[in-house]
Amino acid sequence: MDLTLGVALGDVTGIGPEVALKALDQASAADGCRYVLLGDRGQVRAWSERLGLKWEAQDYIGPTSRGRFFLHEPAEALPAGMAAGDPRAAKAAVAWLRAGAELCRRGELDALVTAPVNKAAIVRAGERFVGQTEFLSELAGTRRTAMMLLGEDDRGRALRVVLATTHLPLRGVADALSREGIQLAIELAAAACADLGLPRARVAVCGLNPHAGESGLLGTEEESVIAPAVVGARSRGIEVTGPVAADTLFHQVLRGDYEVVVAMYHDQGLAPLKMIAFENGVNWTLGLPFIRTSPDHGTAYDLANRGVANPSSMRAALELAVRLARRKQGSRR
Repeated sequence: MDLTLGVALGDVTGIGPEVALKALDQASAADGCRYVLLGDRGQVRAWSERLGLKWEAQDYIGPTSRGRFFLHEPAEALPAGMAAGDPRAAKAAVAWLRAGAELCRRGELDALVTAPVNKAAIVRAGERFVGQTEFLSELAGTRRTAMMLLGEDDRGRALRVVLATTHLPLRGVADALSREGIQLAIELAAAACADLGLPRARVAVCGLNPHAGESGLLGTEEESVIAPAVVGARSRGIEVTGPVAADTLFHQVLRGDYEVVVAMYHDQGLAPLKMIAFENGVNWTLGLPFIRTSPDHGTAYDLANRGVANPSSMRAALELAVRLARRKQGSRR
């Protein structure tokens, strides 16, 4: 049991605790890791009983704690029966996320896997919050981060997408794009391929506009911002192509022409990813000083407490975190 992973339970009025415990029960049978649950004792106990889990989480008292499953409860206990989006659940989810990041920064966790939270509920609860990626980046004191979404289709073909911008209204994307930001996304995408142990790191960069701007007829961002970022990344030795029209690029990636795509905005990258890997997609935050993954879905309030939530994406997030942590551990030896 050479690795210790943290699992933040997310918004307990959604499916977070259910998918986390289901996935943990499945994945832990084979990986031999230790796990620290960051969440509410009552929720963990209730779901453990409901799912018939054969293990029980002990209190986490530090890295010398002996055992495999632990519970760290850094917020006040939550009542049962809260309505979807209850502000108490939202605030607790933020506290668990913060505690997990702190344990990672102290070296007590080798990776952090975070169950879904609800941004709107957190904001309504009075917290300043854009998303988990941005929140963790601020806690880590870095802005040099990016979201990678990855998954496989039913034929085992992988799609890996890094976003140049994240949670923005569509009308603000063009103004938010910068040469520096796109080049950073390219560099992080290439580094991620190495972290995954891929033999090559061929990066393809989407255009912003239809037909990648049609030589300036349909927009100038490709010529003024995106192409210079590609040239800059290429000068640093990265095997990068672009800007390429997004309507053909994802087909080329599935064909095996590239290892990773840099998309200009959220839905440009996530729509194709979710089309091929809706149930096993994973969100990996690149550039943090610690490993963080999460399932690529939301709180699904409509499925909460029904016992029918699919844990496949959460399990994929756990498995990716273990894989990355093992490679990182191996590189230190």
